[in-house]
Amino acid sequence: MTVPPLRRLAGLALTAGLAACASSRVPDAVEDPRTPTEQFAAKVVTQPQEVRLAVHAQGLSPNQAGALAVFADDWREAGGGVIRIQAPSAGPDAGASYRTGEGARALLVSRGVPEDQIEVVGYDAKGAADAPLLVGFLRHQVDIPACGQKWTNFAHTAMNKPQPNFGCAVTANMAAQIANPADLLGPRPAEPADAQRRMTVLEKYRAGETTSSAKDDNANGAVSQTIR
Repeated sequence: MTVPPLRRLAGLALTAGLAACASSRVPDAVEDPRTPTEQFAAKVVTQPQEVRLAVHAQGLSPNQAGALAVFADDWREAGGGVIRIQAPSAGPDAGASYRTGEGARALLVSRGVPEDQIEVVGYDAKGAADAPLLVGFLRHQVDIPACGQKWTNFAHTAMNKPQPNFGCAVTANMAAQIANPADLLGPRPAEPADAQRRMTVLEKYRAGETTSSAKDDNANGAVSQTIR
């Protein structure tokens, strides 16, 4: 039996349409989102940030001190974390390696890095006399999803499903604005409680006094009309 040309063309068009629907998935989209607004997720990528310092007999050089100061600022902006100082062994002079490592540790502390956030370890230099001192930490970055890479016909709503790009712009904007990408991995640990403030509030409560802080003129909501 011969299939009429028009029917054959209709069958080919239907097959092409089904293939297009099957391949309309955006690459960065989540495979099984819980809700339509969670079709995209900001992925956190961990990358090491490291500075390599030559070992000197006198310790840190002025250029190395400046590089470590910038490194400490980058560490603070990245949200902190453990800084690991890796001193070479079985390579450079042991005394020079120690002085350079201790100088790096002292400079980081002077730049505001807590001592318990600095870890000093050794690594095997395998006899290399020019093996460097390694100072680094793990930095978190956000992999922002690419939006608008592939679009579908908005009129095709037979399956009652959201469009493939739905929610991508919101996720991309949030990922680009977050200050510390590590916050996407989980909540930060709670800081120690202020015991002195707690005792002050308890004493005022027992005495029947107001426990809140005193309100000053800057907190009354009034807008000054005077330009000085």
